[in-house]
Amino acid sequence: MDSRIFDIVLASASPRRRELLQQIGVRSRVLPVDIDESQLAGESPTDYVSRLAMRKASAAAALAECDNRLPVLGADTIVELRGELLGKPADSGQAIEMLTRLSGTTHQVHTAVAVVCHGATHQRLQSSRVTFAMLTAAQIRAYVDTGEPLDKAGAYGIQGGAAAFISHLEGSFSSVMGLPLFETAELLAQCGVDPVNKTHNSEIA
Repeated sequence: MDSRIFDIVLASASPRRRELLQQIGVRSRVLPVDIDESQLAGESPTDYVSRLAMRKASAAAALAECDNRLPVLGADTIVELRGELLGKPADSGQAIEMLTRLSGTTHQVHTAVAVVCHGATHQRLQSSRVTFAMLTAAQIRAYVDTGEPLDKAGAYGIQGGAAAFISHLEGSFSSVMGLPLFETAELLAQCGVDPVNKTHNSEIA
């Protein structure tokens, strides 16, 4: 495949991450990978999310169909509530349980980004604090019934209907959405893809 069509390889099937990259003018070839996402014993939430981002980028870079002339980006997002990780809910019941726990509380959202290029791996971590208003059971049920929470860490999407639940945000909106754009742009600039100056890998190869 002609690398000039794309700026990077994105080791994720998330449409949100691809849309965020498009927002800053980065063209990505989607190449998702399947890795073991089990948390290691004693592993902190930030170490966990950082390790997964690195493993995703490295796993995609090792695939035969990966164009290694391009930077390979992996990312992972987790929700942490009082030291406990909240991943994607398995079903509607679990989504309701998660949202009930988040109601009226402040939690953290950690997103790690890793980029493999020129034989090296570069990484950044962004942590945000998100405060939910008190939610009624009816509000939670109505939101879960939309189906939106089922593929999102913590059972909510800040860019969707859950925006009405968030009373305060300290950090990065795009990071909570799944990809911190400031940190991502900095990493990609180190690899020859600079959205700010509109230079791309194909132009400097």
